[in-house]
Amino acid sequence: MALFLFSRELESTSRNGSVDSQQRFDRTAHIMTRYTPVPTRLNLPATENGVLEHWRRDHTFEKSVAQRAGAPLYAFDDGPPFATGLPHYGHILTSYIKDVVPRYFTMRGYHVPRRWGWDCHGLPVEYEVEKELGLSGPREIAELGLDRFIEQCRSLVLRYANEWERIVVRLGRWVDFSHAYKTMDRSYMDSVLWAFHRLHELGLLYEGHKVVPYCCRCQTPLSNFEAKLDDAYRPRSDESCTVKFRLRDDVTTSFLAWTTTPWTLPSNVALAVNPDLEYVQCLVDGEHVWVAAEARLRFSQLSEPVRQVKGR
Repeated sequence: MALFLFSRELESTSRNGSVDSQQRFDRTAHIMTRYTPVPTRLNLPATENGVLEHWRRDHTFEKSVAQRAGAPLYAFDDGPPFATGLPHYGHILTSYIKDVVPRYFTMRGYHVPRRWGWDCHGLPVEYEVEKELGLSGPREIAELGLDRFIEQCRSLVLRYANEWERIVVRLGRWVDFSHAYKTMDRSYMDSVLWAFHRLHELGLLYEGHKVVPYCCRCQTPLSNFEAKLDDAYRPRSDESCTVKFRLRDDVTTSFLAWTTTPWTLPSNVALAVNPDLEYVQCLVDGEHVWVAAEARLRFSQLSEPVRQVKGR
């Protein structure tokens, strides 16, 4: 628009004959020098930090929320990370998603308060405290004193709060850390129980069964995340049981199969073979026994194979 107005001014002056072409060129050059030169080398991290500092001084995020007070509400309370660890690359993608969606609804005119949160429940906090205090298991926790152990867990919750805020802000994400909620807060737990009660009243709850990992030491079920904590899941050698399944149509022929869960055998109704594996037929005390070719050497009492086929 400035260049358009300037061109109209030149056109008018030219018609009056009071400004020659050299003067018009000089004035044009003078106007163009008002624009800030663009550097050929950009320091993008410094530019980003400059934007973040401007947002901080101007309270841009807070203003974007406050100026839409009274508009339709689109509340966003962050599904919180565990309070016992530092942020890593896995949090970056989710942080961008959690930032883009609230910004979109803000631009749509909604009132979008968004709060940070801390997940304080589960084994991660207890596990960290056990390591710090040199404890192992419920008995030693009881000897220390349950009240003391719980208080130690509470003190651990906000240990990494500053690191989380620094990284999340550096990502450019807008979220309210000053009013962050914690799942150990009584108000939060009350709200969860209230919601659960309402679901029950509406007839939306049902009882079912689900197989989950269980920690005998901690005497509690484990989430998928908890099962992957250090020393919470590790390979181990376990006893197995080898079972002989006799053919219904030939009592002199059997299949060998092994299992680490023999208590499931009473309910077993079928035996499957892998069509891509090789199976061998051997002799034991005059009886024909089929076993996977790669497993034959585990059984020293088996003879050399008399037949080999693929499972079909």
